[in-house]
Amino acid sequence: MPGTVVGLVPYLLLTRGEAVFPVSFGLIRYSGIIPMITGIVLYIAGATGFVEKGKGTPAPIDPPRLLVTSGPYRFTRNPMYLGGTLILLGEAVLFESAILLAYLLFIFLAFDLFVILYEEPHLRKVFGSAYEEYCRNVPRWLPFRRARS
Repeated sequence: MPGTVVGLVPYLLLTRGEAVFPVSFGLIRYSGIIPMITGIVLYIAGATGFVEKGKGTPAPIDPPRLLVTSGPYRFTRNPMYLGGTLILLGEAVLFESAILLAYLLFIFLAFDLFVILYEEPHLRKVFGSAYEEYCRNVPRWLPFRRARS
């Protein structure tokens, strides 16, 4: 799934040869590598936490059996989704692509709705008060924002 969202679909969108930004970023476009690498590291760290601490995988058929609150999960409740959006942001900048930026916004909205409408209610049922406490202390998305009480 992640390879499709941050690899295959962006490739297909880019090979259409349309929708570059009206102004070239020049050498600044290479700064897109920074969020891409950060996103990859964040995704891998989140997935590793699911395996090592949660005793499961990121795959829906084998979800973590334990609540993971360490590693990147200390700072954001959704490091793998955040990692994916950072990868897409980096690709949009690196390839100077407005269509990738629009795709990034669509994907982030889809992630946000999925997390709010399905994932969080499901995790509340599975992990109960431990998850409630976790939500009070760790923000949903941005690590530098305070969680709501």
